[in-house]
Amino acid sequence: MLTVPGQGGGAAELRAIGIDPGTRRLGWGVLARQGSRLWHLGHGVIAAPPEGSLADRLLAIDEGLAEVLAAYRPAAGAVESIFFAKNAQSASKLGHARGVVLLRLRRAAVPIYEYSPALVKRAVVGRGRAEKRQVSLVVAAVLGLREPPPPDAADALALGLTHLNCAGFAAALARAGR
Repeated sequence: MLTVPGQGGGAAELRAIGIDPGTRRLGWGVLARQGSRLWHLGHGVIAAPPEGSLADRLLAIDEGLAEVLAAYRPAAGAVESIFFAKNAQSASKLGHARGVVLLRLRRAAVPIYEYSPALVKRAVVGRGRAEKRQVSLVVAAVLGLREPPPPDAADALALGLTHLNCAGFAAALARAGR
């Protein structure tokens, strides 16, 4: 069972979940922003049973993600967009996991935003080819975490950060255009 910590200062304008899809380990991270203030609400990894079939792993991902969404009630979902891997079988399995994620977000009525891995790395680290360790260290520093999160959760938090920064920028542009 998940527990949702308080934000430490008022209701957030926008709560977003970042999701790094995977069939064995799905990373998630929930952040909130009010004005320029950012809160880390939680992160984790949904680990599917390795001995199960692909269908069993997808079911575990769906059930775990449903629990996270019910606990945190995000207003937006940031998901890594499709990229072309060298291994066709790995890409196919990743596509299955993304499908489960997109369906679960849609069923929860959470708007979906997709970001490429290179864009997320550029937005968070400043380089589109940053290594996972760099992403994890920068995410920990930006969010004031005591230690870097696991790589899958760090990628998910980076997706959430990217979305909150993009959403803030889009809102500022909309206000300026009025």
